[in-house]
Amino acid sequence: MTDDTRALLALASAKGLGPRTIKVMVEHLGDGESVLSASDGALKGVPGIGPAAVRAVREARRSVVADEVQKKAQRLGVTVLGLTDPHYPPILRMIYDPPTVLYVRGALPATFTNPVAHVKAVGVVGTRNASEYALRVTGSLAKDLAAARVVVVSGLALGVDSAAHKGALAAQGGQTVAVLGSGVDVIYPRQNQALAKQIAQQGGAVISEYALGTSPHARNFPGRNRIINGLCQGVVVVEAGEKSGALITSDYASNEGRTVFAIPGRIGDPNSKGSLSLLKQGAALVENAQDILNEFDWQAQNSQAAVALPDLTDVQTSIMHALQSCDEARLDALISQTGLDASELLTQLTLLELLGLVRLLPGGRYARSV
Repeated sequence: MTDDTRALLALASAKGLGPRTIKVMVEHLGDGESVLSASDGALKGVPGIGPAAVRAVREARRSVVADEVQKKAQRLGVTVLGLTDPHYPPILRMIYDPPTVLYVRGALPATFTNPVAHVKAVGVVGTRNASEYALRVTGSLAKDLAAARVVVVSGLALGVDSAAHKGALAAQGGQTVAVLGSGVDVIYPRQNQALAKQIAQQGGAVISEYALGTSPHARNFPGRNRIINGLCQGVVVVEAGEKSGALITSDYASNEGRTVFAIPGRIGDPNSKGSLSLLKQGAALVENAQDILNEFDWQAQNSQAAVALPDLTDVQTSIMHALQSCDEARLDALISQTGLDASELLTQLTLLELLGLVRLLPGGRYARSV
């Protein structure tokens, strides 16, 4: 932990000093240590800084929080990066109110040390109550992005977020970053503790601006969403209702000049209203990872986007094509599309399941696995 990060920890712990205020003071006075040691007159000379902020800086000078954080972080194997740290992502530092301090488990992928224009990272967000369609599309999209050496950023929530992280990890060398609305030592939801560990072990990171030991709280998640956006060139909304938190992330993206993407959902599905609304407002429509790679002129070298299927019979190929055209299908719909009788179709679907190409879903529906 650098000396300036220690100063920034003290400032961040003072009541009345938020990320935006601290960024403004650091930009005008040079760094955290300069802010902490500045005279009242120098502080008042910073645009927008009033008496309350000056009193807060005085309070910060008495803080011993840095010593406590350093001991706990060392014990937990957590890296603490202040706003002025050379390893702090430049793309995140550029947003309106960047986190004063970042806590990192694992390691931030190398792309985040690049100049802003050369960062290859995309946020993938959506509802916790995701459909099978959304989970499948998310996993496939994230895997293909990660295979193209794009870092996938999401929020470790259930549903779309989890599918995004898992999809990225499934790609050879794939990297993903999970941003939390709690301390990095308080994994939420609990069901994703193993996933968080895997992310950190496979070249990615679990990060947060919230102090170690902070419990998840609803008020923390909008801040979490702004960080997801801040790390990325663009954000993809996969499936989101009208009041989904994913839309907060897309709002941050629009305000910060990031590209907003949306995957078209099913008409009439409440969980698709948010994403469909974004498309009406001009979000870029996404069918596959290549759409995103093309948007940013990123080359898809080493991409695993094209999945090689094993040799199939003509009948099996027709079934796979039928499933591709309708995402999730009941047996009667497949009979109508393929012309097969029920007995033959069930036999072939079973064989395709054994090959790992088809899944049987609740309600007797079938979907492609690839």
